[in-house]
Amino acid sequence: MKLHDHFRTFLEDFVNLNATRLDLLENSIEAVKTAVKASSWEAKIIDFAPQGSWAHKTIIKPLPDKEFDADLLVFVEAKEDWTAKEYVNKLANALEANATYADKIRRYSHCVTIEYACDRRIDIAPCVVDRTYRGQYEVCNRGTDMFEQSAPKAYTDWVIQKNSIAGGNDLKKVTRLLKYLRDIKTNFTCPSFLFTTLLGMQIYSSDKDSSAFADLPTSLKTLVGRLDDWLQARPNVPHVSNPVLATENQSRGWNESTYSNFRDKINLYRGWIDDAYDETDRDESIGKWQRVFGDNFAAGEAKESARISEAVAREDGAIVVAGQYQDLVQKVIAIGGRALPARLTKLPYINRPKWRRAAQQSQLTVNIIAALYPSEYGQPICAVQSLDPLKSGYWVKFTAMNVTGVPFPPDYIVKWRITNTDKAAYDAQQLRGDFYDSDKGGSRMEHLSYRGVHFVEAFLIRRGDSRLVGQSQPFYVVIM
Repeated sequence: MKLHDHFRTFLEDFVNLNATRLDLLENSIEAVKTAVKASSWEAKIIDFAPQGSWAHKTIIKPLPDKEFDADLLVFVEAKEDWTAKEYVNKLANALEANATYADKIRRYSHCVTIEYACDRRIDIAPCVVDRTYRGQYEVCNRGTDMFEQSAPKAYTDWVIQKNSIAGGNDLKKVTRLLKYLRDIKTNFTCPSFLFTTLLGMQIYSSDKDSSAFADLPTSLKTLVGRLDDWLQARPNVPHVSNPVLATENQSRGWNESTYSNFRDKINLYRGWIDDAYDETDRDESIGKWQRVFGDNFAAGEAKESARISEAVAREDGAIVVAGQYQDLVQKVIAIGGRALPARLTKLPYINRPKWRRAAQQSQLTVNIIAALYPSEYGQPICAVQSLDPLKSGYWVKFTAMNVTGVPFPPDYIVKWRITNTDKAAYDAQQLRGDFYDSDKGGSRMEHLSYRGVHFVEAFLIRRGDSRLVGQSQPFYVVIM
């Protein structure tokens, strides 16, 4: 499902840099421009221009305890006697003489950075114009003391042109979403400049008014699919030229390992995105989009879905509202598994499996047996069956077994998905739905705490390649 409203809210609340921060950034930028103009820096200033994510409108909200930055280019006339590093060093010296910025200045390879006390920084990069020929732009590498060819304005124009083709300016929105994905997953690296180019390369002039960019979710599916196809056709680190400056290889920071990892992760997330997009069940689709973008996607609807007794009351008011059953627990005790709502195991806050599934012929049967304990370390009281009504305060030990009733050998890892439902767990903020390790030998102990119909599932992972080779049926735990 496309879930347009949730995508819109997700961007506004969690991905886009909020208006307050943007206003603060704009005000800081203007103050910096004034300070540079009034400083003792001897370079003759031609103009200033935004660069990078700020210029391309792909800047995103930083994660907690992280900062966001904006790149500001200052175009200057060439000074005959200055080397590349002098443009940067002298700019830093001039700003350090300003009391407002003296303790905020840092020097990097191509820029002078102002680091503010809150969550932002401004990178000011000198760009020398017409040094050896008319129309030449060069940034200054302080480390190598070399001038480097650049085409900042042309690149920004290229991004804007690509964005104009992709539906409702969807290139910038998709880029923001994928940068957010990169930052929350932290399991692949791709600089924003390179990421923007790779995505822009997947948009063609023939895409204007194409159904491939009909809306944001479709644009996301299209661009990630095309990027994955492009990467899979290139098993080794490709040369990615700056589209407006052929001499610049934007992929030079990758080695074979980091590129292979990026290629693998984009392939994985492409499958997840396609799965969420194609899913026709709303609960399942929300859960699958959360697998891609985390719990903040459609968080409100996902959590509210856990109040399953209230949902049953709305669906079957004649039974529940009339008072025959207080809640789903009573209904299950009275009539058994027939009382279970079809959507119970599809609730959107439940984490979807993140392992690649092994081939069908490699799939194994996984069963769960359970026993009741008086405490975490006591002796077992009795065996427990799925849907047995149990009192809170006890413990249950779950064990994953193969088809012959034997635990799995060490070649396999058993992960447990523990899901709580209904009002008591909701009120205690203990809905869970996460994956947990086994305690020992493919078993896990769980405390019985909250009234409701909960469930436990075992997932079998092959150690050698981390493939999912088996998944149990839900074991329903009914706590009175």
